[in-house]
Amino acid sequence: MNVMLWILAYLLAAVFAASGVAKLLTAREQQIDRTPYVEDFPQSVIRGIGVLEILGAIGLVLPALLDVATLLVPMAGAGLGITMVFAALVHIRRGDGFAAALPSIVLATLAVLFAWTRFGPYPL
Repeated sequence: MNVMLWILAYLLAAVFAASGVAKLLTAREQQIDRTPYVEDFPQSVIRGIGVLEILGAIGLVLPALLDVATLLVPMAGAGLGITMVFAALVHIRRGDGFAAALPSIVLATLAVLFAWTRFGPYPL
């Protein structure tokens, strides 16, 4: 089970790091074309979300690899899960439909599952 949690941590970290970097480096117009919800928020908020996603991705793996402050690993998972719950709520509030909210719901579920297992039955 520990190996599966490491794989999940790396997969989640890759997804959130890529998403965060895209939010930081992509021009606003391109972001709006790809993800229309961006037009509802100032660019500073979108960039802030990108920074949080990158920090969360780092928090999923780095403390465990360094064996320092390993409590940060499940906390990062919980924080990313909460972030994705709010992302799903944004899509639902906008009326984007279930298909637009589904990736956020899946990521929230995986992140919360990861956090729960690292807090509980399989701590570092």
